[in-house]
Amino acid sequence: MEDISLVSLALLAGALLATGVVAGIIAGLLGVGGGIVIVPVLYYMFSGLGIDQDVLMHLAVGTSLATILATGTSSARAHWKRGSVDMDLLKSWWWAIALGVIGGATLAGNLSGGALTLIFGVVALVVSANMLLRKEGSAIAEKLPGSPFKELMGLLIGGISVMMGIGGGTLGVPTLTLFSYPIRKAVGTAAAIGLIIAVPGTLMSIYFGWEAEGRPPFSLGYVNLIGFFLIIPASTYAAPLGAKIAHTIDPSKLKLIFALFLGFTGLRMIYDVMM
Repeated sequence: MEDISLVSLALLAGALLATGVVAGIIAGLLGVGGGIVIVPVLYYMFSGLGIDQDVLMHLAVGTSLATILATGTSSARAHWKRGSVDMDLLKSWWWAIALGVIGGATLAGNLSGGALTLIFGVVALVVSANMLLRKEGSAIAEKLPGSPFKELMGLLIGGISVMMGIGGGTLGVPTLTLFSYPIRKAVGTAAAIGLIIAVPGTLMSIYFGWEAEGRPPFSLGYVNLIGFFLIIPASTYAAPLGAKIAHTIDPSKLKLIFALFLGFTGLRMIYDVMM
């Protein structure tokens, strides 16, 4: 998007500010990490602004990962202070997650925008189905498996998450709770995993998008700086509103709402790619 007018720039800023507000409300309402909300909203915001389809999803993913650097740091620190981060698990698992991130980010940097969108859509459908069909408190084992299966799980969590532009919550929490982790410790540990994903993921998004054409102005590789600086304060401001609404709604209905949101988003993204 070269020679963009001031009007177009203002529209871009307004759309990104709205993205932050929507993401904040939904995150506060449903208690989820911002990435799973920010990526699809950015995808449609950027699409509506006519940004090149070849870089559209890469920008949504890269910008989302950058926002996790800020929001994830705050979240992980808060959970650590409350003792809900399993440091022993992180010490034995971080390198596998990091390797998965490097591999996933490298793959994403060489995939087409359509392929990246398809990956997000399929995984969103899987997560949605898990939320709808899995019974509360169900588990398949009393603890995580030993090597090499634990490391393989770390590789998959890191690789898939970075390709989707999400932190550790969306895949980390359901994985840990499947192996009988208490929900609070699973959420806290997943917040720390989000940083392991976001740091190298953001740097690699910048690297692979450094010379990409069709990016909006003020983009550092595949990270849009306008989006980064507008989404964070807007989502932070709007999240309490979502949390306030959440206290007036049945938790089971919230879970259903989020599952349907993910399912619809996944189907729509798959449709966009296939049609």
